[in-house]
Amino acid sequence: MDTKRVMPILPVEAYTSQDWFDKEQELIFGNSWQFAGLIEDIQDPGDYITVQCGTQNIVVVKGRDQRLRAFHNLCRHRGIQLLRAVGKKQKALTCPYHDWSYDLTGQLISVPEKEKEFPDLELDKICLHKAAVDIWRGMIWVHPKPDSISILKWFEGCQERLGPHDPTRLIEYPDTSYEKVIKANWKIVVENYIDVYHLSHLHSHTLQMYDHAKAEFGFVGDHYMFWEPLAKKYYDNLDDLIPTKRIGEMTDEYIGAYVPWLFPSMGLAESESSWSTFQVVPLSPTETKVIVRTKLEEITDREYQKQAKRSNKHWGKIMGLDTKYKGDDPDDPMASGDFMKEDIYACEQQQKSLKNPLFSVVATAKHGESTIRGFQTIIKRWIEQAIKQE
Repeated sequence: MDTKRVMPILPVEAYTSQDWFDKEQELIFGNSWQFAGLIEDIQDPGDYITVQCGTQNIVVVKGRDQRLRAFHNLCRHRGIQLLRAVGKKQKALTCPYHDWSYDLTGQLISVPEKEKEFPDLELDKICLHKAAVDIWRGMIWVHPKPDSISILKWFEGCQERLGPHDPTRLIEYPDTSYEKVIKANWKIVVENYIDVYHLSHLHSHTLQMYDHAKAEFGFVGDHYMFWEPLAKKYYDNLDDLIPTKRIGEMTDEYIGAYVPWLFPSMGLAESESSWSTFQVVPLSPTETKVIVRTKLEEITDREYQKQAKRSNKHWGKIMGLDTKYKGDDPDDPMASGDFMKEDIYACEQQQKSLKNPLFSVVATAKHGESTIRGFQTIIKRWIEQAIKQE
């Protein structure tokens, strides 16, 4: 049996080397639509958010005409980054280095001591480099290239495979957000997310509310689509077990878990009680930041506490409170009863194993891990095609 140091399709170096990481940042993340935020993040003129698209930083700003515009976040003078993170109600976009200022349409409007230092500068001919921005399902997306493929074309065929949720009317509660740096390559994190095979094993106790054996999944273009029904025991007792208010659109006709992966770096978790974004931000060959934002039906604190109490009361009796492993260590992720901690542990352990000279993948499940092989094939194709076009 061939036991070369490879994952199913990609070499181990794809998960460990700086060269691979740099290529992916340039050729994949710098050439695709990236999640920037939710529409409510930019409400008023002058509000802005920034997002990293590979090696390029993009700023999205709302103009006085209520339009969203996206620009490369670098001053035309010396290339200094104009804005940092997020901000509210900026009257102009001003470079912190030399105070060159641009209006909310990206047009250069002022330069200190222009007549003295730049007598030949024509302000009306200088504008920030444009990028593409669009809204899809209540989310703001950006692309570094202004003439890129349209967002509707990019997600063509995906809409009908997603949940019926309307994210624009759901409410994001601050205490539902989550941010974590995982000590693993971003592809390890993605592969864990789309690995159907592990659901019945690693999460046998923490995701028992879903019927993994009846999962339906596959790729639509480069995007991965996934749905699975509720387990009968959970469905039959849903009113008692659901952790919070049921999503209005999740009638019995649609109910189930919709968990797609939108290439290259964005997951959605659309369930009977919540709608979440799962954003992956590559930091280095061996580190990845995960940002989770969750929306719920609008619910009062009293209603929330009442339903949580009801769920906790019935859960152990109906579903059981057992964990996969037992232990006295309160920090043991495998005894935590938290599926996110279980996943993080698995990702970090796999990343560590890649350093072992004996590491190899001798077999992958024909059906349950076909997703891993599919994702790696897509990565390989993106890299090879981009290199050929250079």
